[in-house]
Amino acid sequence: MTAIYKKELRTYFNTLTGYIFLGFFVAITGIYFMMNNMDAGSLNYVDTLAGSLMLFWVLIPVLTMRLFAEEARQKTDQLLFTSPVGVWGIVLGKFLAAVSLFIIGVLITGIFPFILSRFGDIAIGETINVMFGYVIMGCALISVGIFISALTDNQIVAAVATFAALFVLFMIDNFTAEMPITAVSSLVFAALVIVILTLVLYSSVKNLWVSLGFFVIALGIELILYYFNPSLYDGLISKFFGWFSMISRFENFYAGVFSLADTVYYISFAFVFIYLTVNSIEKRRWS
Repeated sequence: MTAIYKKELRTYFNTLTGYIFLGFFVAITGIYFMMNNMDAGSLNYVDTLAGSLMLFWVLIPVLTMRLFAEEARQKTDQLLFTSPVGVWGIVLGKFLAAVSLFIIGVLITGIFPFILSRFGDIAIGETINVMFGYVIMGCALISVGIFISALTDNQIVAAVATFAALFVLFMIDNFTAEMPITAVSSLVFAALVIVILTLVLYSSVKNLWVSLGFFVIALGIELILYYFNPSLYDGLISKFFGWFSMISRFENFYAGVFSLADTVYYISFAFVFIYLTVNSIEKRRWS
């Protein structure tokens, strides 16, 4: 894994990708920081990071589109997958390299408020807290980009698909407001989720009986809960999609509150997509 990590990090700086990412990130964040503090009349790095979240739409695709798509295009992925490093090591090495470059960018912008601190006081605790939330949220989004990059051999397709996925994650709060809230619609939605989970389980274990058993038990539990307490399903669709909201979970960090629950969510989110990436590569490896 260490060899993959060093190779990928070196590649970022041997090509324009790393410099474009850092230059764009630092420049736009710096401009926003200057304009924000000129308007507010105080040193506020917290608002700067919160306002720059939309940069993720552009920067994460740039950061991740090459990682696996380029390997597949150049047909070097087979050499990589037959190396002594396991698939988990390969994926984690690439993931950590992308995260490292992202953290470098955040640390550079973190210098801004300290340089200007002679003009006023800065809230160090709040600044560190929001930087932490910003970084782990970025890690979660990077895992999405890596997963999509592993599904294609075209960097442009990977970038566009990642942009679309991040757009949905960022706009999910707006979508949930339009979701149906009746118990019946939620019951149907829950059944569809069970079907999808059953298909994912079958894809992983390749055991029909285990998958069918899971489906029957899960569907039975759903119907029993609906029979005894249908009110549990009121607004379930909105609650389900709202749980995936990236923005709402960042609000605690923005408010200066360290949230263990949101930290665990971002880390778990990243782990799930890293697992999906590994699973996708394993299937392609043995197909």
